[in-house]
Amino acid sequence: MTEHRAPTVEHLLRELAPRVLSVMARRHDFETAEDAVQEALIAAATQWPRDGVPGNPAGWLHHVAVRRLTDHVRSEMSRRQREDTVAGEVWAEWAFVPPPDADVRVDDSLTLLFMCCHPTLTPASAIALTLRAVGGLTTVEIARAFLVPEATMAQRISRAKQAIRAAGATFSMPADMERDSRVGSVLHVLYLIFNEGYVSSEGAQLHRVDLALEAIRLVRATRALLPRDGEVAGLLALMLLTEARRAARTGVNGELIPLDEQDRSLWDRALIAEGSVLVEEALQAGAGPYALQSAIAALHDEAASVGETDWPQILALYDVLGEVSDNPMVKLNRAVAVAMVHGPIEALGQLDRLEQDPRITGHYRLDAVRAHLLQLSAQFDQAEKRYRAAAERTANLPERDYLLMKAAAAARLLEQREH
Repeated sequence: MTEHRAPTVEHLLRELAPRVLSVMARRHDFETAEDAVQEALIAAATQWPRDGVPGNPAGWLHHVAVRRLTDHVRSEMSRRQREDTVAGEVWAEWAFVPPPDADVRVDDSLTLLFMCCHPTLTPASAIALTLRAVGGLTTVEIARAFLVPEATMAQRISRAKQAIRAAGATFSMPADMERDSRVGSVLHVLYLIFNEGYVSSEGAQLHRVDLALEAIRLVRATRALLPRDGEVAGLLALMLLTEARRAARTGVNGELIPLDEQDRSLWDRALIAEGSVLVEEALQAGAGPYALQSAIAALHDEAASVGETDWPQILALYDVLGEVSDNPMVKLNRAVAVAMVHGPIEALGQLDRLEQDPRITGHYRLDAVRAHLLQLSAQFDQAEKRYRAAAERTANLPERDYLLMKAAAAARLLEQREH
């Protein structure tokens, strides 16, 4: 999909993509169906902003996907040359009505989600494929989320589709036992989709609200399917408690506002209340990674002010989380809690060890956190360098601007101290 299309078109395509793919996957193998739908989405992303959204957008996408698939089959069989490309389509196709058994009004996103998390796939491949097919992320965005090169991710997605095809997977919700074995991958997928929506990996906007809300919708649907699963409740709580702060995270010009400077009166109290109830339910079911992260989010959201934040309890939760989740980002966030409880020097020592982890080495957030800790310890010259290094490594413009602003502030503090 193109990056510069109108937001309304982008939102519509992201909403319709899994529905159209669901229809195609019932009649054709998943790999072929997904390729055809992607081509239809690219055509729509090019034509709709220019010529207008068709009156039946789902039908248009389905029709174009079918034509693309038909072209492919005819080409493979050497029966005749491909038909005209979608760029030459006549707009009478706007009125196209799908056949009765191709009802694109039905939302089968959850079935598609579980299908993509097929047991023949590795967890990483299942997550990547689902982000592409259900979440609508581009290969570049998925690669950023996994911290791997784009070419590596493209190969991973291609192999995943081939594996789904070879396994003869059918478009249906798996039986209970098999479904339960896929829940971990499903939750990880939804977590990554939400993260991409809450802080976009690239572009001029800090948020991609449609992605965040889609992740929340899908995890609500998953919770309806698995109401007693503590980790499902924990992930929903984490999303709601994080989403509750969104209105306060940007200023009038779209600039990033960090947590300690946010106007807490803008936080969504209804989401916080719902999330807090879910936290209790999740913790009662067991201290899983999402339940623990949601408990940390609740402590932030329930504090009336920055000064009232219960950092010792947050640190204790990070200690438990570190025992159940070997995640470098968890360790990075824990370092901030250590700084708030024991001081920045001890936290900087922990970052020295974390920098040896290849999963996070070179990530902009590592530089950003180190810069923050250096500034807290009055090492302003080093803080400025790290802020600038972090700014160079992020493709999100509001984050980059914020980091450059922090670098300039550190430079001013250094100058004031020297004079």
